[in-house]
Amino acid sequence: MRRAALLMLVAGCLIAANVSSTEYLDIIKYLASPEMRGRATGSPELEKAAAYIRDQFRGMNLKPLSGVSYYQDFDVTTSARLGKRNSLTYTTGDKPQSLRIQDDFIPLNLSGAGDVSGSMAFVGFGITAPEYNYDDYAGLDVQGKIVVLLRHEPQEFDDKSVFEGKVYTAHSQISSKASNAKIHGAKAVLMVNDVGAHSGDADDLEKFGSTAGPDNAGIEFVQLKAAVVNKWLAPAGKSLQGIEADIDKTLHPESFALPQTLRLTMDIDIGREVKTVHNVGAYLPGETNEYVVIGAHYDHLGLGEQFSMAPSLAGTVHPGADDNASGTAGVIELARWFSHQPRHKRGILFLTFAGEELGLLGSSFYVNHPILPLQDAVAMINMDMIGRIRDRKVYVGGVGTGTTFAELLKQLTSQHDFEADVTERAGYGSSDHTSFTTKQVPVLFFFSGLHADYHKPSDTWDKIDAPNAVRLLDLVADVADHLTDGSPRPQFVRVAETQAPGEVANPHAGKVSGGYGPDFGSIPDFTELPNGVRFADVRPGSPAAKAGLKAGDILTEFDGKPIQNLYDFTYALRASHPGQEVLVKVLRGTGTIEAKVLLTERK
Repeated sequence: MRRAALLMLVAGCLIAANVSSTEYLDIIKYLASPEMRGRATGSPELEKAAAYIRDQFRGMNLKPLSGVSYYQDFDVTTSARLGKRNSLTYTTGDKPQSLRIQDDFIPLNLSGAGDVSGSMAFVGFGITAPEYNYDDYAGLDVQGKIVVLLRHEPQEFDDKSVFEGKVYTAHSQISSKASNAKIHGAKAVLMVNDVGAHSGDADDLEKFGSTAGPDNAGIEFVQLKAAVVNKWLAPAGKSLQGIEADIDKTLHPESFALPQTLRLTMDIDIGREVKTVHNVGAYLPGETNEYVVIGAHYDHLGLGEQFSMAPSLAGTVHPGADDNASGTAGVIELARWFSHQPRHKRGILFLTFAGEELGLLGSSFYVNHPILPLQDAVAMINMDMIGRIRDRKVYVGGVGTGTTFAELLKQLTSQHDFEADVTERAGYGSSDHTSFTTKQVPVLFFFSGLHADYHKPSDTWDKIDAPNAVRLLDLVADVADHLTDGSPRPQFVRVAETQAPGEVANPHAGKVSGGYGPDFGSIPDFTELPNGVRFADVRPGSPAAKAGLKAGDILTEFDGKPIQNLYDFTYALRASHPGQEVLVKVLRGTGTIEAKVLLTERK
């Protein structure tokens, strides 16, 4: 009997008749327990979570992912650590003055490592913003210099600000300041807190490891105490407070070269830890080689660090009950359900990913190193944050990527008494289904919506609505049942994208105002390379596609600006405008290709 027919006999809750909400919640309680310390990628607790998932699959007698092991190993750069050699010394013609790490200065975790010395220039907020007719670097040559800059942006908290006033723009991001300094030829950055009317806070140094940005910005980047910089400015009769006030009043840059007699020497020692982590998966064979992927990521933020949406609570456990113990528990319970059902025409690959919170790393690794042939993948079903359903409403992304999906979802959501909000029709987004979309696998993304506890320590198991999550699992099981029972295979459809994925720096990097701007048309691979940005995909008909760029190309230069990482690309693209033709350089195989890309308006 088909499950849809049996559904009527068991009051619309067939999965719940076999898997209680208590059992589902028990998995979440374990994964989101204080002892699991937020399951950060590369942590011992993520290893415990991987072993737990493996043992669950093993207990169901499901085949190991590789035929031998339930693990697929891959390496990630998980964190930066301060070395023992960090020093910063300045001279003013007299004897050198040594600054104290943690008291006077701190390297940021995105900083490059190495020895730097030379003269300095003060560059205001370090911002170039043609859209606001503002440029701190105007008329000042900082080539080969160390630049000193303020933390945020002009007219902060001012309702009449030419900037956004109440909301920081992207120009305030530390990664943007690093990219802009590199574009202007600076060889290091010294950042100091706003200490004028902008801030009533203490002049605290950032906690190492808390700064959002690339693993390595490609430039040495250090924060200094305001008292140190004011000492440098005093001989010229200037102060940080006065400079901030003048910039706020006039919106004219207050940038200048510091005296040649003032020179800085620093040795920045930062190590980056590389850990082996695991995707964890199991396979339920069908009668044919075709299969459906049911997946979720099982990592979270650990102690929050730079991705916490509650920065003041960084350093405390972020349990990640909804994000994404809820989806992981769903994969386990669906595996348990299907392992007791008769053999289907098509198989099911149950797959949980590490590294999602660092940029879809696990799913990206899998689709580039698939254990099962991707051409046999009929569809990928992704569950990310399914534990907080409100008012019977669920969000389903990627519906447009499969020819049979729209009708199937319309039929089944009504049978299961859910209201489906169809979003992300093109199948791209900030979760693991994106990786499969780039390989032209039709995707469906189930999501119960954002909430106030997202990426905070308050995302705890007691807020999970387990009964409704289990009802959603019943819907997902019915979708998977239809996709595996031999029904016509959905064909992949490329759907017009409504945003510019090439402009996304990191899917979890926090929110600043953005608005519209130029569209390039690439889908980034979030895995950081030593140099450049790899395109996971290029949207058909986009500016990049029309210029002949392809998936797999590695962007190294954009409009004359070197591109070392995705943040550099984001900054350079944002600094451009629709209608502008830019020359780009990409690596393809062993060669370098140049192409002219005519940017269009992002919509």
